[in-house]
Amino acid sequence: MTGEIIEATAGSRASAKELEMLGEVEKKVRWLSSWTIHNANHIRPKRDGIKVGGHQASCASLSTLMTALYFNVLRPQDRVAVKPHASPVFHAINYMFGRQSREKLENFRAFGGAQSYPSRTKDGDAVDFSTGSVGLGAAVTNFAALTQDYLRYKNMLPKGEKPGRMVALVGDAELDEGNIYEALLDTWKHDIRNVWWVIDYNRQSLDGMIDAHLFRVIGRFFRAVGWNVITIKYGRKLHEAFARPGGKSLKKWLNESPNDVYSALTFQGGAAWRKQILADMPGDNALASLLADYDDDALHDLMTNLGGHCMEAILNAFENVPNDKPTVFIAYTVKGYGLPLQGHKDNHAGLMNVAQMEGFRKANNIAEGDEWEIAAGLDCDANALRSFIDGAPFNNRQPRQKFAEIITVPEMPYQRADSSSTQEVFGKILNELAKSKNSDFSDRIVTTSPDVTVSTNLGGFVNQRGLFARENLADEFRDRKVPSAQKWIRTPKGQHVELGIAENNLFLNLAALGLSHSLFGQRLFPVGTLYDPFIARGLDALNYACYQDARFMVVATPSGITLAPEGGAHQSIGTPMIGMGQPGLTSFEPSFGDELAVVMGWSFNHMQDQDGGSVYLRLSTKPVNQPERDLDEATRSAIVRGGYWLREPGENCKMVLAYCGAMAPEAIAAWEQLKDDHPGMGLLAVTSTDRLYNEWQDLERARLEGKAGDDMAHIENLLKPLASDARMVTVIDGHPAALAWLGSVRGHAVAPLGINAFGQCGDSIDLYKHYQIDTAAILRAAKRWD
Repeated sequence: MTGEIIEATAGSRASAKELEMLGEVEKKVRWLSSWTIHNANHIRPKRDGIKVGGHQASCASLSTLMTALYFNVLRPQDRVAVKPHASPVFHAINYMFGRQSREKLENFRAFGGAQSYPSRTKDGDAVDFSTGSVGLGAAVTNFAALTQDYLRYKNMLPKGEKPGRMVALVGDAELDEGNIYEALLDTWKHDIRNVWWVIDYNRQSLDGMIDAHLFRVIGRFFRAVGWNVITIKYGRKLHEAFARPGGKSLKKWLNESPNDVYSALTFQGGAAWRKQILADMPGDNALASLLADYDDDALHDLMTNLGGHCMEAILNAFENVPNDKPTVFIAYTVKGYGLPLQGHKDNHAGLMNVAQMEGFRKANNIAEGDEWEIAAGLDCDANALRSFIDGAPFNNRQPRQKFAEIITVPEMPYQRADSSSTQEVFGKILNELAKSKNSDFSDRIVTTSPDVTVSTNLGGFVNQRGLFARENLADEFRDRKVPSAQKWIRTPKGQHVELGIAENNLFLNLAALGLSHSLFGQRLFPVGTLYDPFIARGLDALNYACYQDARFMVVATPSGITLAPEGGAHQSIGTPMIGMGQPGLTSFEPSFGDELAVVMGWSFNHMQDQDGGSVYLRLSTKPVNQPERDLDEATRSAIVRGGYWLREPGENCKMVLAYCGAMAPEAIAAWEQLKDDHPGMGLLAVTSTDRLYNEWQDLERARLEGKAGDDMAHIENLLKPLASDARMVTVIDGHPAALAWLGSVRGHAVAPLGINAFGQCGDSIDLYKHYQIDTAAILRAAKRWD
């Protein structure tokens, strides 16, 4: 599949009056973004002496493009991921729209002010996608488009409404990020539509210049995955010059000019342009005559008239997208365009000094005291300007973030077996949910996995509900009557999104699906599975998803060295610590099937709560004997709060064993052997180290502020029966620190058992013995105090 190649030219359907007003708005956008950064660095007092920063040059290179998009092209249903370093431009535009306050701009990068990089959770309603982690903000638009298609093909979006375009404003240096290409390839398989990437091709990064031939590689790669490629290289003034005698030579010189030479001349100005071009093209009288028609200022203006700064060329490109296929715009720009810093190789983190800003103020006709006035310095009527801004199609004054109904979560369909693993129970619960016909809840579950669907027990759900695809695709094995446990039928009604082996894509997909209630007004319950050790591969994207407050369930299984024969590369160690430390993600590691069922029911509700979040289940393939019991409400509550006494401690308890997840059999066996020697010994089942620890720490901080009153954390109440000199042994198939902190709650001595070295091949008996988490090790740890 190849994409269409288009080179944008000057000319637009916009009227002369519209172009004139867009030009005025662009000046104000560039001024406000520059002033916001200057105010934060040079006017607002610095209390700690630390540089505030900002990216004036990166803002200036994107100002024209963002003006064209927000004030002419975008519609309310379109969603935008703004290049991180263009955050001040975004804030300036929203200030002009009336969606951002002056106070927030004056406190840019300060506590409670506009954020350094656009943030859904901190900048409020106007932000569609958080950006900041380079490359991820661009890639998530692909998965948002996939989510939109998923909802659209299930008739869950308003009838008659055109699909929104998922737009990414991308810095050219972001294309160095590998996750970009993983996302492009995986979403190509799903034939996504209605995605625009606008590349700010200023050919400068933090440490140097972009490779001169990068634009060719960019174009080839995007065309290879079926995208339209539209190049916005030259503006109207240059196109007009190219049509004059000597113009072909000028175009040839520009096309062949190295990026570093072009940037240096952009900084030096008109005289340097003239000298360099004439030196490089000696004897070309037509070219010399053409250059002579421009004084130095006009020549500099001409040579920096790249497509990304020509409103007509930009609008022409946006107006002539041929279809709904994904489209990338390679927009040539000047880093620092219109600023004293333009073109200089050090301008990435550079800031205009006070004198330079005064010169820039005069160039923009801004009087002192009018820096925040929207109409100040512009050559247009203030009322006409306000009318134009208010009339922008994108500025419909409606909330950007939508709201979806709360869906009633049924009791999880758990059926006890004598022996089961938590991974097996998870698969059976989803399978039973999939069988539910006409269930609004089950119809909104969407599963996804990076090529480990079957091995993470999602197969039953997929067999019942099918794989999602834009078009029907039969299962050839099934049609040919070849026996197979899996029914790989792809239809628009399917509820499983299959991905390639790329964990970054899994978490970006979960992020987009988990924002469906806010982006599209429809509730989904995304469930993603992967192998527990490979959370680390996608950790940046997981953090990014949580930072956006996306709501999903990630099921990581198998976990720990219990996955014994697979060896160290497939055995997770530190993932319990990730679960405890990741904001916006609540982690659980249940041991028994009934615990898992309770946790899953709570999780689907938590994913809908206003103050809720996402959930991480760390599961195991280890078969465990299941207790015969009916959980009462108190135990159910304790399970989701993080732990309960499987064996209650007696009065003045002197010894406790605490375990997590797959280590239940070993801990129970040790308790049986120790209970006679330690009357009243307790056996603590920890279902969530995360919930126990963070509730305790939150309460401790409240106590420091005198706000806790008589409140007690759940773990404090659990450990209250213990004697002051009681001893604890903790055991987990993961890093021992995940449970070792329990001794700090009430000052008890702890012997923490766990894994703090890479695993290896073997069976679980040998590995538990070697890493000292078997029953014998628990007994030794308990008896060392005897």
